[in-house]
Amino acid sequence: MSTTLHEPSDAGPGSIRAEASRPIEASVVGAPTGRRAPRALWLVLLASALPMFMATLDNLVMTNALPVLHTEFGASVEELQWFMNAYTLAFASTILMAVALGDRYGRRTVFVLGIVVFTLSSAFAALATDPGQLIAARALQGFGAAAIMPLSLTLLAGSVSLARRPLAIGIWGGVAGLGVAVGPLVGGAVIEGLSWQAIFWINVPVGIVSVVLALAALPNGFGARLRADLIGLVLSGLGLLALVYGIVRGNEAGWSSAEVLAGLVGGGILLLAFLAWERRATAPLLPLRLFRDRSFSIANVVGFGFSFGAFGSIFILIQFLQVVQGASPFEAALQTSPWTLAPMVVAPLAGIFASRIGTRTLIVAGLTLLGGALIWLTTLLEPGVAYESYVVPFLVAGVGMGLVFAPSATAVLATMAPDDHAKASGTNSMVREVGVALGIAVSTAVFTGAGGELLPDLYAVGAQPAVVVGGAVVLATALVALLLPAGRSAGAPAAAH
Repeated sequence: MSTTLHEPSDAGPGSIRAEASRPIEASVVGAPTGRRAPRALWLVLLASALPMFMATLDNLVMTNALPVLHTEFGASVEELQWFMNAYTLAFASTILMAVALGDRYGRRTVFVLGIVVFTLSSAFAALATDPGQLIAARALQGFGAAAIMPLSLTLLAGSVSLARRPLAIGIWGGVAGLGVAVGPLVGGAVIEGLSWQAIFWINVPVGIVSVVLALAALPNGFGARLRADLIGLVLSGLGLLALVYGIVRGNEAGWSSAEVLAGLVGGGILLLAFLAWERRATAPLLPLRLFRDRSFSIANVVGFGFSFGAFGSIFILIQFLQVVQGASPFEAALQTSPWTLAPMVVAPLAGIFASRIGTRTLIVAGLTLLGGALIWLTTLLEPGVAYESYVVPFLVAGVGMGLVFAPSATAVLATMAPDDHAKASGTNSMVREVGVALGIAVSTAVFTGAGGELLPDLYAVGAQPAVVVGGAVVLATALVALLLPAGRSAGAPAAAH
């Protein structure tokens, strides 16, 4: 069945149906719509990508602050995990609901609401005086990010022409790469020059500017106005929380303890119940029919494996530089810059060339480089190894990540009908954030299980096997990525379905 991409509109769902016959060629971005003055591509990109950059930035900014927070709060390894996972679990469990609310009440409306929640919770985080308050603030940030991340890509895709979309997504991926790149640098510089609280305060002016830009430059498109799937939201949220809780508590409480088994088994049962419910729900939170599309299904497996291996390893490695090598937060950020800066350059190029080379080639190459670099790094995790030895594997890992960012986003939407873009993007963001949460939980479980502690002479003992697991998962994901559709059509977003 063939579907034509329609122009972005401020009108409601009824008018969207009325305009179903208007092809994008007749309403390319920059052409008057009759209801709204056209916006320049750069303004649309800035309005959609700046909030996404802010949310991306906060993940690695937080990672770089963990050793400082360990000292400031006396936080345990388990609490350090929750500083990260409170964000990712809140994000993952509510992202599809945010997409559904965007379809019903307006994607720009929910996008702006997400920015407001993220900005206010950043201020709450900066004011935290104990680990519990910071964990709660991070969860609130995750709820805000759940509305920002998927709708950012959806609003962008709906605001540009089909011909410009690969370039726009490439630039969007570059901004995501920039968030990864400057996150540690900003975090290190701010923590060292000011305080850890400042890494959250900087979100406040950025959030205010983002709200103004979104209201000025983005259309308030609508989707199908379906009833909210509250049962699906509860089942998926509780299932993910229980599963990660079981993994986090495994080494401390014992893997055969009642609380750990309850978390792992109960979480698994809740997630199975979620899938069963989604099959019969009239307005499912997660439309399982989307997984009939091979490009979409494999791209989500790639997103999960990539996030699991990469961010679980980053969680371990960035602390290694501070705990074992004695680097300050800013020095650690500078040392990892060959890794974190590379995606900023590589991701836009990968987005541009995806339609010529094909997403499969780029993604497989990127995952292979990243996984190989992680395995390489495990041979260097010793206190006496000079920094120069880390530069090349850091650079290879960064190039690998850059090759995955934009092409995987393109593969998710490659053969999706326009009406499914929001759900598809939201599902992919959810899967990737689940990968981040489980990657951090499993990496830390391996770290502590192998005898690793936050001490210079014991950290490397646990860090090596933890990063080996991350690298192995990424390499296995590269094999799965070979199942992506081949050829040029797989690389270009299409309207055909």
